[in-house]
Amino acid sequence: IGRTRVFDGAKLYLPHHLQRAVTCIQTVLPTDGTLVTVHIKFIKITPPSECTHLYNVLFKKVMHCLQLTQIGRNYFDRRGSVVVPQHRLEVWPGYVQSVAEYEGGLLLNCDVSFRVLRSITAREVLFDVYNSYPREYKAKAVQAVVGAVVMTRYNYRTYRVDDIAWDLKPTSTFLFHNGEMISYIDYYKRIYAIEIQDYEQPLLVHRDRPRKNAPEAEDPQLVCLVPELCSMTGLTAELRSDFRVMKDIAAHTRVSPDQRQQSLVKYVKNVKACPAAVKVLDDWGVTLEDCAPTLDARILPEEKIMMRTKTHFHNGTADWGRLLSQDSVITAVHLENWFVIVTRRDMERTRAFVSMMTRVCPAMGIQVQPPGYRELTSDSTDSYLRAIRDIVNEKVQIVVIIFPTSRDDRYSAVKRLCCVDAPIPSQVIISNTIGQMAKLRSVTQKVALQINCKLGGELWAVDIPMKNVMVIGVDVYHDNTRGRQSVVGFVASVNRSMTRWFSKCSFQDPGTELVNCLKVAFLEALVKYYEVNHTRPDRIFFYRDGVGDGQLAYVNEYEIEQLIASFGCVSPDYNPTIAVVVVQKRINTRIFAKLNGPHLDNPAPGTVVDHTITRCDWCDFFLVSQKVRQGTVSPTHYVVLRNSTGLSPDQMQRLTYKLTHLYYNWSGTVRVPAPCQYAHKLANLVGDSIHREPSPLLCDRLFYL
Repeated sequence: IGRTRVFDGAKLYLPHHLQRAVTCIQTVLPTDGTLVTVHIKFIKITPPSECTHLYNVLFKKVMHCLQLTQIGRNYFDRRGSVVVPQHRLEVWPGYVQSVAEYEGGLLLNCDVSFRVLRSITAREVLFDVYNSYPREYKAKAVQAVVGAVVMTRYNYRTYRVDDIAWDLKPTSTFLFHNGEMISYIDYYKRIYAIEIQDYEQPLLVHRDRPRKNAPEAEDPQLVCLVPELCSMTGLTAELRSDFRVMKDIAAHTRVSPDQRQQSLVKYVKNVKACPAAVKVLDDWGVTLEDCAPTLDARILPEEKIMMRTKTHFHNGTADWGRLLSQDSVITAVHLENWFVIVTRRDMERTRAFVSMMTRVCPAMGIQVQPPGYRELTSDSTDSYLRAIRDIVNEKVQIVVIIFPTSRDDRYSAVKRLCCVDAPIPSQVIISNTIGQMAKLRSVTQKVALQINCKLGGELWAVDIPMKNVMVIGVDVYHDNTRGRQSVVGFVASVNRSMTRWFSKCSFQDPGTELVNCLKVAFLEALVKYYEVNHTRPDRIFFYRDGVGDGQLAYVNEYEIEQLIASFGCVSPDYNPTIAVVVVQKRINTRIFAKLNGPHLDNPAPGTVVDHTITRCDWCDFFLVSQKVRQGTVSPTHYVVLRNSTGLSPDQMQRLTYKLTHLYYNWSGTVRVPAPCQYAHKLANLVGDSIHREPSPLLCDRLFYL
């Protein structure tokens, strides 16, 4: 069949015809010498436009030629690893790449990537768990290890841990390929010359996914791993919440546009300097350009930020935090009846915080009356819950809870009570946050703005010159580790300026991404919209976050059809126009601004690219909406699946950019339209803490900020 061939495990690609439609080849299995006959059947000639899969397989071969280690879908250079000894971490640099057909032709999408490994084995994790929780060892061990990705350094392969086999040990035996029973101790000694030290440790279990073309009855293969030979990868929640850890990691992973470009140039040079990699590409007539394509972009006009009395410009910074202390918010909800719950030891700093509230709020148009206090002698969860139940009534606007330390179980219990059982807006503050007098004014201002939103206030607006419009954002939260249902966040605008929102969440079966409960949420949103405007929206803009390329058609045909089908439930003649936009954040495309001289910079906020790197068969565009001062900005990819609203592509881009200005938890632009960010926050709060649907009494407030 020739030396030039590509086999991906299912398909065989050849650059030429074989003489027969079915070719039979006899060969011998290298393991036991069994004679095997392979039948190769001609299927079709693949046109160049459909060869992207072949090209992706070729570039995977190129990565192997460069001796890069595959972890997941990305490739990393273990020889270029950087050790962060103070945190027992190791950072591997690498690349993520894919080939696809774009408007500019066949392009390789390549970006730098980093993988963080911990200098700790799974056995050490299990040992630490045992020392901390001897009575709950097995349950806590499952929480610590199952779902994690580990790397076996003897062959640099990664595995997801699916279970712990408590009944298996390194002394247990399995069937070797030559038919003999061999223990794990002897196997690693014979094959890898590794002496296992702990004979009593349980084994980790990884379930290999069945092959794509495997029979349905085929069981997944089980791979048993020895914990002391498995290095942990990724960061735990505890490490992620440690500012110093993240800062030290960012020193190696947060790269500027210039550094990113240099890494990509180095990659191309490495490919061209590697004879094996060059041969892989040359055999198929593929050449790699020396540099990324240069293209023109547009910068959308700067948006004016409208406060109660004035309209402000942010001078290209996409940040208007200072303006908030110089002008009143659009709609202020005065604090007249509110309570603070605090332990005795934090009472002094809490009174300083309340005093600062009375000083900073009037400048924002918010009047603050002294709160009622509930002083606790204990910081137990039950103490907080009892205090909240004692003070909640129809007159209390909000309860502010001061925690001495951050604790997930206490936070979840309080939020569950305030959002479900005794619905009332709540604001949780960690004591240290208000403990630094130098930062107290800025912290208090941000807290005051959050409280105003949770009470139904409106902070600022931008000019959106359209009437009778509803904008919807949808996002899905997944909790794969605990097997709980996925949470769907649904947020819809209910007023003309898009500063008031209706919020609802619902639950999906584990692992389900696509929403099947839009109809109920949408009908409730229409009712709220009618209460506010005394009319129904004529145009609906639906922004759907968290959808991959392979799910676009399903979203268009299933989710949106649910929305359209629900129009008839409102009225037989109700038929608004609709636009459906999929929002994709997790992309590898990067856009650099070429300024004067050789240096590259991040593009300005409002930069739009809608050609060359966009897909041939989609109506899509890339938008940079944020100002990033460190590292490289990530654009957001928008795919317009359908649009009957009459807005042109340029107008859709303008509307999308305007919506990135309306997220009230940040005095600047965000990466996605505000309703998507609100839906994300709502789904995360419910998925992480509440685990139940919030009370309908809170649906018209941003209680989840």
